[in-house]
Amino acid sequence: MERIEFTRNYSDLSTNEGFQFEFFCDRCGSGYRTPFQASVIGRVSGALDTASGLFGGILGKAAYLGERARSAGWEQAHDKAFAEAAEELKPTFARCPRCSSWVCRDSCWNEKRGLCKNCAPDLGVEMSAAQASHSVQEIWAHARMAEEDKKLSEAHWNETIRASCPNCEAPLATNAKFCPECGASLKAPAHCTECGAKLQPNAKFCAECGTPAGQSG
Repeated sequence: MERIEFTRNYSDLSTNEGFQFEFFCDRCGSGYRTPFQASVIGRVSGALDTASGLFGGILGKAAYLGERARSAGWEQAHDKAFAEAAEELKPTFARCPRCSSWVCRDSCWNEKRGLCKNCAPDLGVEMSAAQASHSVQEIWAHARMAEEDKKLSEAHWNETIRASCPNCEAPLATNAKFCPECGASLKAPAHCTECGAKLQPNAKFCAECGTPAGQSG
């Protein structure tokens, strides 16, 4: 007995008048529809039904016999049409050996990996999506920041922010320039006033000319 191979990713649009099928991708849902194939048996049965309604009697009996023939003949024709449609569209899809899904080769099949893109996504696409997601997260995080924190983020993001005064160790609530308790300077000078060299963080003397950092401003 010949077996007809079938999958779940199809819709049967066949009617008494003929046969038509849709096969779609398990991943993206897009698919293909076969052309409508008229059924000779369906047309003959329809003609007999019409004649039976008009004349009855012998023609009515003929329509009944035709319906019985159609029920068997139509099913055979339907099976044949389905097998041909599946064979015709099978090259358009690929079956993933990992998850067994049938996916379209155009959009959802990773040819290089031999897997569907659920199991083996395109790395370039995933990297781009991850970057975009990270950018969105940063935007939302920035939108939730207080105005003072925004200014700090925009203008002083690379500065060392102190939590307490280096002189009296009082806690600092903001990124202030001077300690609110003892008045000590909290900002290290950026450049030496003698030679203009850039001062390293927490440096007490200029590395170029030896001028004390406290005398630079």
